[in-house]
Amino acid sequence: MNVSTALRILKDEGYKYTEKREDLVTLFAKEKRYLSARDVLNHMQESYPGMSVDTIYRNLTLFADLTILEETEWNGEKRYRLSCSTKTHHHHLICLDCGKTRQIESCPMENIPVGDSEFEVTGHKFEVYGRCGACQAHA
Repeated sequence: MNVSTALRILKDEGYKYTEKREDLVTLFAKEKRYLSARDVLNHMQESYPGMSVDTIYRNLTLFADLTILEETEWNGEKRYRLSCSTKTHHHHLICLDCGKTRQIESCPMENIPVGDSEFEVTGHKFEVYGRCGACQAHA
C-alpha cells in the first residue's frame, strides 16, 4: 500500500483528510517496519508537539480497522505497519530489535490438519520472530 491509496481508503469510507493523517501514513510508508504507538507519538510530536497518545491510538485503530495498517503484538505491545501491497496470501518474518519485516510466501496452515468438521476456519495469522542480519551484526 502507498500513501495515496491509504488516503483514498479514508475518503471512500467517509473520513476526512487531515495533514496529520497524511503524515502518519507517510511515516509508515517510509519506515517499512512495525512501529509501536510510542514510536509514532515520538515522531509525530516533532511536527505536532501537542499531539496526545489518545489521538495516536484512535488513528492507529481506525487505520487497522480499514486495513490500511497491519497489526501484531509482541512483548505485550501492539505494533503496526503499512499493509502489504501484495494481494497474495503470505506471512512475515519480524525482527524483534528493529521491527523490519520480510514476507514468507508459503503458508504453514496447509500442513496443519484442523480435523474438526464443526469448526470453520475463517482466517489465521502466522508470524516468525527473530533478529535480522543487520541487528545480529550489531549485537
